[in-house]
Amino acid sequence: MNIISYRRHRFPAEIVQCAVWLYFRFPLSYRDAEDLLAERGIEVSYETVRRWALKFGLDYARKLRRLRPRPDGRWYLDEVFVSINGKRRYLWRAVDGEGEVLDILVQPRRNKKAALKLMRKLLKKQGYAPNKVVTDKLPSYGAALRDLSMTEKHVTGGRSNNRAENSHLPVRQRERRMQGFKSAGSAQRFLSTHAVIYNTFYVQRHLIARKTMRQFRGEAMNTWRTVTTTA
Repeated sequence: MNIISYRRHRFPAEIVQCAVWLYFRFPLSYRDAEDLLAERGIEVSYETVRRWALKFGLDYARKLRRLRPRPDGRWYLDEVFVSINGKRRYLWRAVDGEGEVLDILVQPRRNKKAALKLMRKLLKKQGYAPNKVVTDKLPSYGAALRDLSMTEKHVTGGRSNNRAENSHLPVRQRERRMQGFKSAGSAQRFLSTHAVIYNTFYVQRHLIARKTMRQFRGEAMNTWRTVTTTA
């Protein structure tokens, strides 16, 4: 695994890691992260936090993604509209049976071509076909799955797709905090990074004992420290 270099940075690697973790882990703005660091005696401007998030966020996400176990074989797909620079775009999302985000794709349309692009990207990235594909009743999903000869795996109707619909909530929180996304490219970069870091620290604490939650949280932090190791 490649080691990320922090050479030529005035601040120690631990501060960079903390700033990026704060920004992506919690619904904070760059200025919020600046204030939290200042409370700890670390004077860093919000612009510096922004540059760190852009420079290191994707690198962290790539390394975290390689360490994730194979997702559940049941995929849930859903789409929701987002306003980007005053234009309506669609955020296509896929999660597995445990609520882990598999992929996110910002697209201008809500049609068969967009659904097919998401499915092909998922199949290529995951490297295997799912046991079931659960969607809402949008006809685009059925058309895309027919092209992929996966119609028999398609499940729809009722509340079967609630897991995917609920997975949009963290993104809506961030969208409000950021006062909307400025471009499709910046939205894609942020959401792709945010999803991987969210997966790492996502614990269904209402379903597990406190002792188990502490164990999972500790394992998540150890994984984070591993991928952010200095050169």
